[in-house]
Amino acid sequence: MPIYRYVCTTCEREIEVFQKMSDEPLTVCPHCGGKLVKSIGSVGVIFKGSGFYVTDSKKNGSKPESKATTSSSNKEGEKSE
Repeated sequence: MPIYRYVCTTCEREIEVFQKMSDEPLTVCPHCGGKLVKSIGSVGVIFKGSGFYVTDSKKNGSKPESKATTSSSNKEGEKSE
């Protein structure tokens, strides 16, 4: 079961509740009776296993290099037909 975080708009307390995804969201603060709203937090994503590119991760901290190269099809001194 996922953990949902709620914040009361009256007393500003934060509560965490284990709920099924099919359960109705809480609307009343158990401490003061005020209105509860769901709080959305950040979620970390980790790419593990095969099937991912090296550039999918931020571990190197730089932008991925371009795959396109600027090489001419004819080298110097060669004749084209």
